[in-house]
Amino acid sequence: MPAPKSVCWCFGGRPPEITYGIDGETPLKAMEVEVPMPTDEKEIDEKFAEIVEELDVDKPHRDALFSLPPEKKWQIYCSKIQDRGEHWPDYYIEKLNNLSSVFVSYNNEEEELRTKMVDNLKTALRTQPMSFVTRFIEQEGLQSLLKFLENMDYKTCQSPIHTSVIGCLKALMNNSQGRAHVLAHPNCINIIAQSLATENIRTKITVLEILGAICLVPGGHRKVLESMLHYQKFAAERTRFQSLINDLDRSTGIYKEEVHLKTAIMLFINAALKYGPGKEHLEFRLHLRYEFLMLGIQPVIDKLRKQHENATLDRHLDFFEMKRNEDERELSKKFENVHVDTKSAYSMFDLLRKKLTMTSSYQHLMSILQHLLLFPFGNDSNISGMWNLADRLIQQVALQQKNGQDPDCVPVEMNVKQMIRQMSSGEDVKSLQQKLREMEKGQEDLQSKVAKKERDCEMKEQEKDELAETVTRMKAKLDQEMAAQNELKQKINELSVHIENLSSQLSSERGERQKLSHLVQTGSLPDDAKVGLSTPALIELNNVSSHVIKPSVPPPPPPMGVPPPPPPPPAPGAPPPPSIGGGSSQKFSNIPRPKHPMKSLNWSKLSETKLSGTVWSRLDPSKLYKQLDLEDFEHTFSAYQKQQNNDGEDTEGSTKSKANKELSVIDGRRAQNCTILLSKLKMTNQEVITAILTMDSKEDLPKDMLEQLLKFVPTSEETQMLMEYSKEIDSMARADRFLYEASRINHYEGRLSALCFKKKFPEKMSDIRPKVEAIKGASSELMKSRNLRQILEIILALGNFMNRGQRGNASGFRISSLANLIDTKSSTSKHVTLLHYLVDLIEKKFRSVQKVDGELSNVRVAAKVSMSELDKDIADIKAGLESIGKELKFFENTGETDSRKFVSVMTNFHNLASYNFSEIEEAKGEIKKKFDSVCEFFGEDPSQNKPEDFFGIIDSFLTAMADAKAENERIKRQKEEEEKRQALEESLKREREKLRSRRSASPATKGDIKDRSNKGEFDELISALRTGDVFGEDLMKMRRNRKRGGVSVGNGRERGGKL
Repeated sequence: MPAPKSVCWCFGGRPPEITYGIDGETPLKAMEVEVPMPTDEKEIDEKFAEIVEELDVDKPHRDALFSLPPEKKWQIYCSKIQDRGEHWPDYYIEKLNNLSSVFVSYNNEEEELRTKMVDNLKTALRTQPMSFVTRFIEQEGLQSLLKFLENMDYKTCQSPIHTSVIGCLKALMNNSQGRAHVLAHPNCINIIAQSLATENIRTKITVLEILGAICLVPGGHRKVLESMLHYQKFAAERTRFQSLINDLDRSTGIYKEEVHLKTAIMLFINAALKYGPGKEHLEFRLHLRYEFLMLGIQPVIDKLRKQHENATLDRHLDFFEMKRNEDERELSKKFENVHVDTKSAYSMFDLLRKKLTMTSSYQHLMSILQHLLLFPFGNDSNISGMWNLADRLIQQVALQQKNGQDPDCVPVEMNVKQMIRQMSSGEDVKSLQQKLREMEKGQEDLQSKVAKKERDCEMKEQEKDELAETVTRMKAKLDQEMAAQNELKQKINELSVHIENLSSQLSSERGERQKLSHLVQTGSLPDDAKVGLSTPALIELNNVSSHVIKPSVPPPPPPMGVPPPPPPPPAPGAPPPPSIGGGSSQKFSNIPRPKHPMKSLNWSKLSETKLSGTVWSRLDPSKLYKQLDLEDFEHTFSAYQKQQNNDGEDTEGSTKSKANKELSVIDGRRAQNCTILLSKLKMTNQEVITAILTMDSKEDLPKDMLEQLLKFVPTSEETQMLMEYSKEIDSMARADRFLYEASRINHYEGRLSALCFKKKFPEKMSDIRPKVEAIKGASSELMKSRNLRQILEIILALGNFMNRGQRGNASGFRISSLANLIDTKSSTSKHVTLLHYLVDLIEKKFRSVQKVDGELSNVRVAAKVSMSELDKDIADIKAGLESIGKELKFFENTGETDSRKFVSVMTNFHNLASYNFSEIEEAKGEIKKKFDSVCEFFGEDPSQNKPEDFFGIIDSFLTAMADAKAENERIKRQKEEEEKRQALEESLKREREKLRSRRSASPATKGDIKDRSNKGEFDELISALRTGDVFGEDLMKMRRNRKRGGVSVGNGRERGGKL
């Protein structure tokens, strides 16, 4: 038997020489060519070269094809062109989709037709040119095959059509492009593995050969192991590879099929062990082989040697056992050439104990064993899952490679090497733990203090920044005011002169007025005053004095002690007025009083004036008290909250102490929520009240807690109930006591609301300012952006070129039309739209326009600003400032001592906040004007557009442009990668041709051409796996070593058995 040779270039050798049996005496059948043959032989060679390139043949076959006469070349060219027209991939894909969509019962004749159609597709994928395979992939032919495999019913799974579909996938993988797509598909290998669930032997053999060959392809080994894990769940196996070992052990009844199946299983097992990580890593081979040994593969191999005498099968069995012996000898060197009995737990533990004793790792071994003892025991699936997880984690730690890659499926993603680096030694950990325990006690206090100081610093920093900004703005206004003041000074000087003139006139008028007053009082003027008056003036004064009327004398008051007259009698038919202390008071006087305070019923009382004519005027509850067990009622709803012992029993009977009772008159749910809030504050009631009265000068109250405190402002009913039990304040529950103390603060709710507003004001302003600035900036940017104008100009030009009729000859278009660019699809490519074309056009001919996104930075922010929410936020701030103003007026008028801090703090805040808010109001009016201007600039109606809608259109357009640009670049990269891949394939093809030409024992003959189209490199790989040629060199090497060492296969160690 000649020495075996490697199969593919990936093994460093040449594929096995495949001879194609063409009977040289049988001439090619003449074919009528309808297309006339060109007279120029150069033109024939050019056309023929296209066909040869698509055949993907090596150099010897290529030379043989080109050595054919021109007539034969033209005949082959025409036959390929004719086949291409008759059977294009679209036809097969449509048929496959029809098969996948509906499965109905059909007769044998119809089944044969369907099988024949799939066989024709398999042949086409092998024989048709590269363009056929490329179009089959582009038209989602691979997805159609996989869809058929996923959706087929049980009958179809056992039929020959299933085998043919698997054959199509195998044929597709003969092509480098098809193989790349199969490996790149996320679920393709898993779906192929699902076909192992069939009883069809031929299908199962083909699947195993495909999976075994994929193990040899770079990147395929891991996918095959993952597919077997997927098949474990699909077939409900207890463990991975269980069905394979069962098929290897059972008999099918037909000797030839049985041998082929068992050979396929062994070639898959050997390929999984030998290639991938197993090519270099002993640990991985031992790990994976142990899975097969645990399933009982060794007794099955011994059985196969006795039952079957087949050279190919024996070759695979020999490789498995020889490789196992070699690996176990290598493992034994780790333990000083002691054989490791993997069937004995005691033997393995004894080896580990001897190896790790007197090392620092021994304590970890003991810890592992100790914690394994803590695992639960039993046959429950959850318990089994815990042991499986521990097993898988240890496997991952043992097998992970130095680069952090896991050769097999893992339960969690982790980098073992990196984690080991991060772990400290045991001594360092102990010392650090000791230090940590010493520092933990003070850490919590420090954290609370730091958090408090951080809040304080943050507030102070915000106030500092706001004050700095305010000072800057006030300086600018001060300059304006100074200019205005100079103008006012001139006016003041002018008015001063005018005032002096008026003052002199006023003094003269005052003298006249005094004289007139004297005349009115006395009826005559003194002589010196008359001297200054003229005769007409005196006459007038005399007339005035003669008409002066003396005031009448008031009537005398009534005598003391005389009662006032009685009121008028009531109108007929009117009800008598209620007497003081009668009526309802007499009605309620019969209500018994409880001996101890009780909980209150939260109801709303009706006014006495509204009871007339209602059902309540007819009710008399006082007569029911004799029938009620008031003592039980009082005990059940006592205001005191009785403490309970560990058994949940009331301790009132055993302990009469009042200290064990808490008085609570507030609603239970409300009191509970209030208590939870107070506990979160980590402050006493008095500290909370003091913080509120001092306007939280120490920054103890976070603003979120203040918002919660506003929910627990005592109502008037609660205040009244709490005041009734004010003498028992020491017995009150915490929530009741807090509400009682809060109710005693004058305008408590106003203080709390003002403090909360003060703390939230910087946040609100910092939230509003960017929105206002964004709208202002976006409006200015759109008005100034030249690049946006040029883009609109390009779109207008393209649109007028495309449109005709009423839509054509446009001078402008609505901004909302920008969203429609992506809806205009290209007629040549479904992935290209007018927007993609526009982006590509800009990149090629208007590169400067690409900076438009940078010019419109504020547009993206403005698009997210809701004008209605902005108006609401501004209105809320305005209302809050007005409320604080009212509170300030109230406290300024009261003059209370407790209110001085509020007045001083809130006055400063109110002045500063009002100034800042006035700027926001001014800016709001400014952005309204700017937005109206930008709408009119683009021909839009401001009244029909909101800022968020208008700017949102521009933002969406810019985002769509960016997405289109990214998609264009992705398509471009895919094209470049495809070109690189094709160049790499060509380079690899040339290397293979060089290697084959150097190692070829004899030159290629014409007879080799016949079967080239029926064999591909993936088929060659499977063929070499089937015969065991891929393991030939290893087998020869191990046999030489065995002869030198005198070790026979299977002797020298015990066989593994089934669990």
